[in-house]
Amino acid sequence: MSKGDSLEVSGVVAGSVEAVFDAFLDGATHSAMTGSEATSVAEVGAKFTAWDGYIQGTHLAFDRPTRIVQAWRAADFPDGSQDSRLEIRLAPAKGGTLVTFVHTELPEGMGSAFRDGWTRYYLAPMEAYFEAQIAD
Repeated sequence: MSKGDSLEVSGVVAGSVEAVFDAFLDGATHSAMTGSEATSVAEVGAKFTAWDGYIQGTHLAFDRPTRIVQAWRAADFPDGSQDSRLEIRLAPAKGGTLVTFVHTELPEGMGSAFRDGWTRYYLAPMEAYFEAQIAD
């Protein structure tokens, strides 16, 4: 049995798999995509931040362009909590890219808030960002 809360959230965004993959790993593009400050470089072992430092972690693995694995934590994790594990899966889909967030080992009781967060703070702004890229 796994420890902590786990969740999976998916949605389709208009960008290509490669563009979505690159957007997650480039700090400037990640910032533009979410509308909030992020820092990141596309290197395994590199540290990253997102949402003005609310999120921080380490890139653990990449399978370019379909999979990103991160050690991930939020500023409101309880004291003493371990990092959670985030796997971002990307696949071609009608209309763009199917983005799936598989978030495991979250502190007990935090899963439902993060389920909503992935939709509100990632999938919705990503959809708007990539649709605007197509319109330009």
